[in-house]
Amino acid sequence: MIWTPGAARAARRIAAAAAVGGGGLTALGAVTYGLLMGEALLARRIVGRPHGMEGPPSDGVYGDFAGEPVRMVMLGDSTSVGLGTSEAAQTPGVLIATGLAAVAERPVRLTVVGRSGAVSADLDDQTDLALEASPEIAVIFVGANDVTTQTKPTHAVRHLQKAVRRLREAGAEVVVGTCPDLGTVRPIAQPLRWVTRRWSRQLAAAQTVAVVEAGARTVAFADLLGGEFSANPDEMFGPDRFHPSVQGYLQVAYAVLPSVCTALGLWPEPRSERGGSIYLVAAKAAEEPGAEVSATRVAGRATGPHGRWATLLRRRHGVLPNDA
Repeated sequence: MIWTPGAARAARRIAAAAAVGGGGLTALGAVTYGLLMGEALLARRIVGRPHGMEGPPSDGVYGDFAGEPVRMVMLGDSTSVGLGTSEAAQTPGVLIATGLAAVAERPVRLTVVGRSGAVSADLDDQTDLALEASPEIAVIFVGANDVTTQTKPTHAVRHLQKAVRRLREAGAEVVVGTCPDLGTVRPIAQPLRWVTRRWSRQLAAAQTVAVVEAGARTVAFADLLGGEFSANPDEMFGPDRFHPSVQGYLQVAYAVLPSVCTALGLWPEPRSERGGSIYLVAAKAAEEPGAEVSATRVAGRATGPHGRWATLLRRRHGVLPNDA
């Protein structure tokens, strides 16, 4: 991975957002701010209501296998609970649990503590509930509502990192699906669409830094979902044109499942990988479909002159672990 001047600038911005900054995403002029807020209100009126305010109940044991169940928890926002779906089998949690059971050849006990409308600050209480299930693997989808509520990135990633650290200290592996690209939402017009795309990707990169520093791994949702959802909005978005459709959630689950299996040691790391400073890797991951980021060592060291070493892993798009 080449450290170009442009990549270096992007990495510095992400470092600031994740560690020392805080105002970068909301530093707009008064006129611009008013315009964007007006467009945001219009978009909200255009977006319809999904089916209910939460996803269907999906706690339970999945997979027709013998043995002690793998304990899995889902935390986060409306995407984590499958808002807009009508059956538990359509939610990302159940889709991931079912796939994990097939790979592990063990049942999976799923506990969902995510809530529609949640922001990263809500992960504090969700983690309390998640730890009661003594999870072996935790999956977190969060970030979109931090963008729509203009939460400072330093505030959002602080809560996310705290949740990841608590889960890791309890012995759970953690996979985080970073902030999706809100620029793909059709009811959002320009220039708000451009701004939300920029905010979404900057937050996703800052989340990547925080999560890897806490000992977990991320899967970039931005371009992975952005490209698919932009190309096929009628198929990938649900009736409210904001949340994913059943097919959209399937795409989400298939993007995360390989990382879950790898985190649990059930599937090897992808062969192709690129390494570098976590800030540079995070900047690259925010632009690459389905990029997976985890910590690594170079010459036996976890850190280098530009921070912690990390690898960017790229799996074949849409491929399940047992087919990779």
